[in-house]
Amino acid sequence: MPTALVTGATAGIGHAFAVHLARRGHDLVLVARDATRLDQVAADLRTAHGVEVEVLVADLVEPDQLARVEARVADRERAVDLLVNNAGFGLKKRFLDNPVETEEAMLAVLVTAVLRLSHAALGAMTERGSGGIINVSSVAAFLPRGSYSAAKAWVNSFSEWAAHEYRGQGVTVMALCPGFTKTEFHERMEVKRGDGLMWLDVDFLVEKALEDFAKGRVLSIPGAQYKTVIALTRLVPNRALQALQSIGRR
Repeated sequence: MPTALVTGATAGIGHAFAVHLARRGHDLVLVARDATRLDQVAADLRTAHGVEVEVLVADLVEPDQLARVEARVADRERAVDLLVNNAGFGLKKRFLDNPVETEEAMLAVLVTAVLRLSHAALGAMTERGSGGIINVSSVAAFLPRGSYSAAKAWVNSFSEWAAHEYRGQGVTVMALCPGFTKTEFHERMEVKRGDGLMWLDVDFLVEKALEDFAKGRVLSIPGAQYKTVIALTRLVPNRALQALQSIGRR
């Protein structure tokens, strides 16, 4: 069976990836900070889908804990066939209203962890001649919304480059750009979650992402509404887009 490693696997998009991949017959390596919740998710997936599930308790902000996950990704004896860089969080307040240490912690998870885990995965995958990486980015990457958007724009740029750089060596790399999704993400930011047209079902999101990945797409943007939003960002000046920064922060 192929093995997938998913970061941020106990909730939201990461949990949905774990469930969908288990249904498709992937063994799993699940990474998250909450050991109790991680063990419960692993037990549920073993029971429901009969797959092997390994757990790694790690806070990706901490360099030594990130290094342990890197070592698992790079392990040639226990190959990771698919890496899903999903772990992340957002900040409700604007840049100067956050302590710089909080901003730095977000950057560590959204950028540094993605870079280091991708580096570890690509080394093993290119040697083997097969493998894949899905980097969970955001529609925010196309909008001027502070350091979160800047980090996700980096994820998009890096993923597009890596997709073309390593495709010839058998590795597929894709950036997934969700819009507002019905998960715990916004609740953890202490932001009210909606349920209107712009809010995506997480199972729909992950199913579309896996379909796009199988087709070799470099960017996955589930939902016609978000394809339209991204098209419009190319026509609207950044100054006008900045006026919309409060959306999703209340």
